[in-house]
Amino acid sequence: MTAADTERATGPAHERSTHRWTLLAVSAAQLLVVLDGTIVNIALPSAQRALDMSDASRQWAITAYALAFGGLLLIGGRISGVLGHRRTFLVGLAGFAAASALGGAAVSPGMLFGARALQGVFAALLAPAGLSLLTITFTEPRARGRAFGVFAAVGAAGSAVGLVAGGLLTEYASWRWCLYVNVPLALLAVVGATFVPKDRPAGDGGRLDVPGALLSAGGFAAVVYAFNEAEPRGWGSGRVLALLAAGAVLLGAFVAVELRAPRPLLPLRILVHRARAGAFLAITLLFVAMFGFYLFMSYYTQTVLGYSPVEAGLTLIVNALAALVGATFIAGKLHGRARPVALVVPGLLAAAAGMFLLTRLTADSGHVFWLYLVPSLTLTGLGLGCVLPPTASLATAGMRGHDIGAASAAYNASQQLGAALGTALLNTIASSAAATYLAGHRDASPTAASVHGYTSALFVGFGILAGAACLAWVLLGVRGRREPSTPERVERTEETAPLA
Repeated sequence: MTAADTERATGPAHERSTHRWTLLAVSAAQLLVVLDGTIVNIALPSAQRALDMSDASRQWAITAYALAFGGLLLIGGRISGVLGHRRTFLVGLAGFAAASALGGAAVSPGMLFGARALQGVFAALLAPAGLSLLTITFTEPRARGRAFGVFAAVGAAGSAVGLVAGGLLTEYASWRWCLYVNVPLALLAVVGATFVPKDRPAGDGGRLDVPGALLSAGGFAAVVYAFNEAEPRGWGSGRVLALLAAGAVLLGAFVAVELRAPRPLLPLRILVHRARAGAFLAITLLFVAMFGFYLFMSYYTQTVLGYSPVEAGLTLIVNALAALVGATFIAGKLHGRARPVALVVPGLLAAAAGMFLLTRLTADSGHVFWLYLVPSLTLTGLGLGCVLPPTASLATAGMRGHDIGAASAAYNASQQLGAALGTALLNTIASSAAATYLAGHRDASPTAASVHGYTSALFVGFGILAGAACLAWVLLGVRGRREPSTPERVERTEETAPLA
């Protein structure tokens, strides 16, 4: 057999092996990042008792992670482009595992808060590097569709898995295992990443746009912190308004700096392309609505239906399974065959329909599980599964060098901002609606008022998703183009495609 024959025989097999290991590693890392957003929430009451945290300070176990992650994502994307996505991915995994072990061994609130902040720092490296590796590894349309489908399914299911795992670990082991569990997952991802070929770092000398880095970190952190503070303090709080104003000023200055920077942290051409802007907008609004949805499902099942935390988490498995079906068997199969708009718009409408169904709930609704919860969780899961793969693919399609990391970071930042805003906004709406209901119905029970608050907030979520579908149709629809299948083809398309 000649050398050429050997290469032909082993080439495809080697490529398939590389694809499998890359997908395994990136999916495990995605599970880590998403899982950590919910699993600690379940463990927090137990951790508060064990470490003697005050009620005023306990939120920092959540906020420290959110601030570090959201504030440093763009810098993480830049580092990924400069150092190489694979190397950054491995550093992020190792650091995330070490920070998780430190948090699990915490003996004081300060130690736990510091470990959570470190988790956020390394997650900001991990998330854009992982999505970048997926983008550069899978270029053939059918394989790309399957890969992004699996990646999206893991992300969509991660929140529900976190609730279930958090309940089980807290109840039958210890709250500390909600952090320790990240270590074996990270090690699994490290093993997979060692089989991923090295990529070529961007050849720009490694210079960092320092003003852009400081402004983006400060701006995103201020906005995320404002959203977190709005939940307990209300949107009219002086602190919340000051943080929002500071965030707006810092992000405005960031845009001005990026327009003039020779090597910008976030090249604005990434955002002004119409199809990519549509993907960012769709995923942001989807996360605004869905994170409020998960919050109310947890509240409703536990406070109204009397489910335990484990039972409440297991209920959300319906949503996770539906998202798996939507991402792998619908979006994954149709990738490259159907235009992204044909997946994104129906996905948003399906999620909107699922959310609208729950607006009909009352405190004494009969047959709640089969009549309302199962259909709603199925529709929202299918919608989530259909939207995530095409938007992730659109966000990074055609990018090269540093731009891949920057686009991946911007996509993750859109999710983080949407999740933070959705939790705070919809929770505030629910609280206000419940208080108004009690004031107008003196004989109403607190449970009835709470359910009214949930349904009011879910109706707003329905409106957000319906509006997102309309915007996606405009940005991705009539004048939209089929997503190109290779980076070279995307670059040519972007040069001639109309801009938003």
